[in-house]
Amino acid sequence: MEQNNAKPLKIVYCTPALYMAGGVERVLTIKANYFAEHFGYDITIILTEGKGKPLAYPLSEKIKVVNLDIDFEQLWTCSFLKKIFVYLKKQRTFKKKLRAELMRLHPDITVSMLRREINFITSIKDGSRKIGELHINRAHYRNFEGNDANALKNLFARLWMQNLVGKLKRLDRLVVLTEKDREAWTELDNVEAIPNPLSFVPSAVSSLTAKRVVAVARYSHEKGIDLLLQAWAKTERQHPDWQLDVYGDGDTAPYQQQMEALGIDSLRCHLNGRTSCVEQVYQQSGIFVLSSRFEGFGMVILEAMACGLPVVSFDCPWGPRSIITDGKDGLLVENGNTDALAQALSSVMDDQQLQIALGQAAAKSVDRFRIERIARRWQKLFEQTITDKQ
Repeated sequence: MEQNNAKPLKIVYCTPALYMAGGVERVLTIKANYFAEHFGYDITIILTEGKGKPLAYPLSEKIKVVNLDIDFEQLWTCSFLKKIFVYLKKQRTFKKKLRAELMRLHPDITVSMLRREINFITSIKDGSRKIGELHINRAHYRNFEGNDANALKNLFARLWMQNLVGKLKRLDRLVVLTEKDREAWTELDNVEAIPNPLSFVPSAVSSLTAKRVVAVARYSHEKGIDLLLQAWAKTERQHPDWQLDVYGDGDTAPYQQQMEALGIDSLRCHLNGRTSCVEQVYQQSGIFVLSSRFEGFGMVILEAMACGLPVVSFDCPWGPRSIITDGKDGLLVENGNTDALAQALSSVMDDQQLQIALGQAAAKSVDRFRIERIARRWQKLFEQTITDKQ
């Protein structure tokens, strides 16, 4: 543990919940634990949801959790008209409670995960520097699609984005995950890129003897499991000794139907639920595949590479390219091109030397994402943010 005689930084994180086993929750937990244990930071995490529910990931005993119990999740069950009134009432309550909590805590830095508090966080005069942390690329923030044919929706999206940019300008820093994400916020001059850290250091790497392709992703449109199955249908016929395993949350029924329509061998293609032994899954596989239409970052890529797996991935916005060097420690193919994905998978299946070379390079490459390195970048940003305002 590092020792620091100076008064420890007091940091508050604002995020909706920690009971869900999602990527943002996992990354926040990893970073907060490291900051508290190794830098001695005084950390409080303020939540609005999940009162009384167990945390998805273990938190250091040094970290305090305050649940304001706003329960915005109630909106999920409301009619459209009722939802407006309930939301406005809850938002007023949230603003009042969060202001009171920040005035009580007087943190040095308040970090917003850019949820509902971004609407008012910079107006709270508690003396803290305000930092926003964004875990999705700009084009898909709030799921506004620029090519939508609905003119009214497009108008609302533009007005909403203009309003958001105005709020982001008032932040002391906005932190995004990749340089491409940083470049996308052309109106802002306060944006910095810091990638997510590797979530674990594996106990061993894959021997690459298992003829198994693995994917770890939710069964949702953005994760592109439908595209993966299209590619696999082309690949499996030439590689009868290989199998595909997918692990993740969500409804597998539509994808099971797609498998039948594509004539995919169900004995060699398995759509599994979430696994609690993801490290072991990587270690018992030969190739990792990512078929997402877009990715905020791609934590699963880091995990697979750390376990010595060659990764074959769509070059989707913007995570994979910020992690993988094409042809050196993985393969990137044109986003959405299932023929190219199938060909890339086949090239690794057919060439064990390539498979081993990519896997070995991958394991070395992800060292730059270890929590020790990423935490130092955050430490520097926190200190600079405080110094800049003095």
